[in-house]
Amino acid sequence: MSATASNLSSIVTWSGFGIAFVVGAVAQRTNFCTMGAVSDIVNMGSWGRMRMWMLAMAVAIAGAAALHLTGQVDLAKSIYPRPNLAWLSFLLGGFVFGVGMTLGSGCGNKTLVRIGGGSLKSVVVLAFLAISAYMTMKGLFGIWRVTWLDPISIDLGARGLPGQDLPTLAAAAFGIERKTAHVAVAGLAVAALLAFVFKDRDFRTDFDHVLGGVVVGAAVVAGWYLTGHVGFGENPDTLETTYFGTNSRTLESLSFIAPAAYLLEILLLWSDKSLAFTFTIALALGVVAGSAAYSLATRTFRWEGFASAEDTANHVIGGVLMGFGGVLALGCTIGQGITGLSTLAVGSIITLLAIVGGSWATMKYQYWRLMREA
Repeated sequence: MSATASNLSSIVTWSGFGIAFVVGAVAQRTNFCTMGAVSDIVNMGSWGRMRMWMLAMAVAIAGAAALHLTGQVDLAKSIYPRPNLAWLSFLLGGFVFGVGMTLGSGCGNKTLVRIGGGSLKSVVVLAFLAISAYMTMKGLFGIWRVTWLDPISIDLGARGLPGQDLPTLAAAAFGIERKTAHVAVAGLAVAALLAFVFKDRDFRTDFDHVLGGVVVGAAVVAGWYLTGHVGFGENPDTLETTYFGTNSRTLESLSFIAPAAYLLEILLLWSDKSLAFTFTIALALGVVAGSAAYSLATRTFRWEGFASAEDTANHVIGGVLMGFGGVLALGCTIGQGITGLSTLAVGSIITLLAIVGGSWATMKYQYWRLMREA
């Protein structure tokens, strides 16, 4: 790799670390947690943290649309809106991930945040999550995924549609320009989300909730700009345009399942010169560092271990399910629930609903079991 390409990759990677550092610190302060948001609704009827998550969605959709419509980035080249709609993988993967994040006390992002706060439980979850994710990408689980699940899909490209995103589908359905459709769909989605989020007075006056939603959403937008604009250029070795500093060789933003697998890979195969420290890996480390910095600065850092053998088993199983489900569904509560959703991809919507459904069902089962044993 030439010096120019290496420098650009380094800029993308370390800027990604900086973005994730802020996310980790803010998530630690505001208790940004998707599993917690679902739990608050199921157990207490509180929508505060769910509104924070939805605010992040609104900010990400608005920012991503602005970047795309002004030509700063091309979201169509990301992995989310591609025309192959693997609906079964999104549905099953999302549901399994939802079950896993409930058993594991948080999603991929929350696991990293908890590690920064001193949770040894989350270190175990991350280890099994990373192993499971890597197995689903390149190992035994990957064979099952490629053979049985991914082929069950809808090829929209064969029907003349270049993508699975709502603007593309709306443009085809109503015979309008795609740019007009993107403005309309993104505008409606953002308006609906913001109306629901801010209609609650308690939320409007809760600084931490607003801060968490705005920062996480803005971080997704920053990730798109960093990898899709700053990191997009001509490779002087091949004279082809490429995206520098990413594992997928296309533009990326916040996601925390594949990064765990790539982090494990580079740690195990450090001497392999074909591997590189990338934006994706930097995200995982940045969240841990940001969370740890905030915890230490505010003296809230606390070591946390397992309470029992059953607690250990639940977290191990949760990590395995999150790794498998997250790769199968192409993302987690952040990777699909915010980053993917910012592209308005149908697959991201399916995954988001499946994650919430899996988490809700698991919590209901846990409550039923608790009442039965009482």
